[in-house]
Amino acid sequence: MNNVTKYNGKNVLVMGFGLSGLNAAHLLVKLGANVVANDQKTPDDPTIVENLKKDGIKVITGDNPVSLADEDFDYVVKNPGIPYDVPLVAAFVKKGTPIITEAELGYEIFSGHLVSVTGSNGKTTTTTLIQKMLDAGLSHIAKYAGNIGVSFTKTAQELSADDYLVTELSSFQLLGTPDLHPHIAVITNIFANHLDYHKTRENYINAKLNITRNQTKDDYLIMNWDRDEWQEIARRSSATIVPFSRLGKSKDGAYVEDGVIYWRGEKVMPTKDIRLIGPQNVENALAAIAAAKLSGVDNEAIINVLTTFGGVRHRLQYVMDYQGRRFYNDSKSTDIEATEVALQGFEQPVILLAGGLDRGYTFERLVPYFKKHVKALIVFGECKDKMKDAGEQAVLPVYESENAVTAVPEAWKLSEPGDVILLSPANASWDQFPSFEVRGDKFIEAVEQLTGQKEQK
Repeated sequence: MNNVTKYNGKNVLVMGFGLSGLNAAHLLVKLGANVVANDQKTPDDPTIVENLKKDGIKVITGDNPVSLADEDFDYVVKNPGIPYDVPLVAAFVKKGTPIITEAELGYEIFSGHLVSVTGSNGKTTTTTLIQKMLDAGLSHIAKYAGNIGVSFTKTAQELSADDYLVTELSSFQLLGTPDLHPHIAVITNIFANHLDYHKTRENYINAKLNITRNQTKDDYLIMNWDRDEWQEIARRSSATIVPFSRLGKSKDGAYVEDGVIYWRGEKVMPTKDIRLIGPQNVENALAAIAAAKLSGVDNEAIINVLTTFGGVRHRLQYVMDYQGRRFYNDSKSTDIEATEVALQGFEQPVILLAGGLDRGYTFERLVPYFKKHVKALIVFGECKDKMKDAGEQAVLPVYESENAVTAVPEAWKLSEPGDVILLSPANASWDQFPSFEVRGDKFIEAVEQLTGQKEQK
């Protein structure tokens, strides 16, 4: 752990009692800061507030009082999900108070080798693959943290200068990382996500590019090379660009040619041997291979990971086979692009469960994928009528259900042996569930209740 002194004696406001906020608050006390912790809600678990107070932290819950901006805070550590137009945050922006996220604190204290991953889709799978490859192929410890559900600051304190940390970073986190400087950065892809937060696509792209903002030619930016736009975005970095391409558009990094993965001309493995299904997971594997090879991992460790790793929970997660039907949980597909790539991974007929939060867009883009891959469509949530319209354009049988849970027995009734029953909503969960994780867990519980079996791990 680096000896960080910049917060010693400083007044710091931590906004948000999520995993990142709580760990940040306790770390800042260790670093000598005077900490105030604030959350708009009062936690249901009283021990959260008790533990903060035991550490000498002043706690304010139930509101984000704008009056806090009148106090003499040197830094604000903000939960990434809190928008910058929230009145209290906007007041600090106007005042010029530095606003950072826990990812910045984690970077500042971490003394080892840092690999950071961002992108619209595939971040968690790519992060996990890289961590597993580094852990299998190097003599030092490799862990993951960040947006993957593990505290960056807590994990950074557990590792030495010889160890590796692979961090998944969202665009929200990256907005608060002015000094973040990974030696290896990965951008899996960039679509049009989170425009309700970022307002414009260019703002979203700029947030993603913060992952490489402080890199130099001695560092590496691993970038998806399969779209011209992504190539142009990569060229805005000062790092050494390492492309990966499922379509074979560059041979300067990791790429596919005639069904075989290569690293700079060296054969690694056939794509058919990757246990994860779908073209998107070939791309995730290519990005991970590039990061692993740049870190000195040999092919044996890489191949072992890719032939045995069955997937991250809620990301095209195989749940079970039952009476000839195969169930998959892809609750993390919260946008159209993710559902497009999920559907491309199946040759079998798919009964698709889709719908969720209405963000104002329609789903005509899914029509060709529906026509090619989907046998029947079950829709739910705020946007069910828009999803239904797309299904009818594809001349599919479309059925309505209350939610992703009630859709499971309905999908079973429509299915036959050889079918896939897939939850891939193409929408956020917040209209009916607090998170995509909860939505996916409830889907799995419904499958278990239907079949009388436990998910296969």
